[in-house]
Amino acid sequence: MVEETRAKLISAGRTAFAAKGYAAASMDELTAGVGLTRGALYHNFGDKKGLLQAVIDQIDAEMLARMRAAGSQGQTPWERFVDEGVAFIEMALEPEIQRIMLLDGPAVLGDPSRWPNQTACLRTTMRTVEQLINEGIVKPVDAEAVARLINGAALNAALWIAAADEPRAVLKKAVGAFRLLASGLLASDRQVGPTRSGRS
Repeated sequence: MVEETRAKLISAGRTAFAAKGYAAASMDELTAGVGLTRGALYHNFGDKKGLLQAVIDQIDAEMLARMRAAGSQGQTPWERFVDEGVAFIEMALEPEIQRIMLLDGPAVLGDPSRWPNQTACLRTTMRTVEQLINEGIVKPVDAEAVARLINGAALNAALWIAAADEPRAVLKKAVGAFRLLASGLLASDRQVGPTRSGRS
């Protein structure tokens, strides 16, 4: 019952935050819509901010799965690495992700780079970078520094797109710059292959 209640509240919160935004979403309407009370929300999440964090955690897990799926299409470890970052940036075009993850999330919860899920993402990126260094694909640089800068570049590109008046125009510029920045990590004897069709 506890998990069912949490799932109902997260689903309702996600719908309300995406449609109305965090500030305008009514907790009374949200809970009544799924046959629950505000007390159930406070019991499970502490407050409205806690519900937003739970919604963000759910969306983040879905985004991570999509990034891995995009990366799995790459023919080389380097393509897979860069394509995951590009997939994250491209998701900034989606209204739900724009509003909840990139606009309301930072405004309510603070710097996204300090969110708990970003710590796990950083560790994953570090492991990938270490593997690329060990395989001679990437120059022998500090893996944590690279992971922080690559993740930061992708996050800031996504934030830029979400706040832009013309997100698609910004996406093209952001992805091009991201690929160019990332290519500076390659060992001198490595060449970047042509971008596959369908990618920015």
